Amino acid sequence: SQTAVAKTTTGALTIPSTLGGYPVTGIGDYAFRYCEDLTSVQIPSSVTSIGVLSFGDCSGLTSVTIPSRVTRIGSGAFSRCSKLTTVTIPSSVTSIGNSAFSGCSKLTSVTIPKGVTSINDSAFKNCSGLTSVTIPEGVTSIGEWAFNNCSGLTSVTIPEGVTSIGECAFYDCSKLTAVAIPSSVTSIGKDAFYMCTMAMSITVADGNTSFCSTDGVLYNKSMSTLIQCPGGKSGSVTIPEGVTNIGDKAFYDCSKLTAVTIPSSVTSIGGAAFSGC
Repeated sequence: SQTAVAKTTTGALTIPSTLGGYPVTGIGDYAFRYCEDLTSVQIPSSVTSIGVLSFGDCSGLTSVTIPSRVTRIGSGAFSRCSKLTTVTIPSSVTSIGNSAFSGCSKLTSVTIPKGVTSINDSAFKNCSGLTSVTIPEGVTSIGEWAFNNCSGLTSVTIPEGVTSIGECAFYDCSKLTAVAIPSSVTSIGKDAFYMCTMAMSITVADGNTSFCSTDGVLYNKSMSTLIQCPGGKSGSVTIPEGVTNIGDKAFYDCSKLTAVTIPSSVTSIGGAAFSGC
């Protein structure tokens, strides 16, 4: 059974390991949501799961200890905890839900455990204080909007083994300086690197069968479509002969470019392709 929590709960809270003689093994869905005056939470080692929106909108929460037996962090579990500065995700965690840390704008660093196989949709969306993220080996997919508007993010390591990067995954990561795509990636969603205005190059590992890069610009493998010119690229770009399509928003907000040479082979220029140049 679940125990109700008063929304007037304030200050530092230590959750007991037993209640009524029974072990506390989970934090229920919505359990502490909107406890805006809660400043810190100590979760007992008996807990193995943290529920949906369990600490959502706890806007005064500055620290939380997640014990080493937790395997699942539910969707939105810490969403919009706007004062949360640090969180340690234990190695036992294998699942981080959609929007789990979305809106944690003061979170400066995060270590994702090796057991996690998917960075789910919007997991770290609007975490504008994050400066770097290392995605562990074993992750195979990066969800839609996963790191959207992580405007402080300067570097990210995408490991070999990732096969898909979702739509808008790194949208508006405006301080990201470079992107390296491993050979395992077969799918990159629309606007995945849109508005990365400081990125000077997008590189693709040798052996990738779906994508390639030339002069730091991202193309499909056959080089028939120019997918994305990084927003921080400066000077001039010469698009190779044989390219037939310039994709939607391909050069969007490339404000440092001075010239683009388009070959006679191009037959299609996508929407907003040169907007903001």
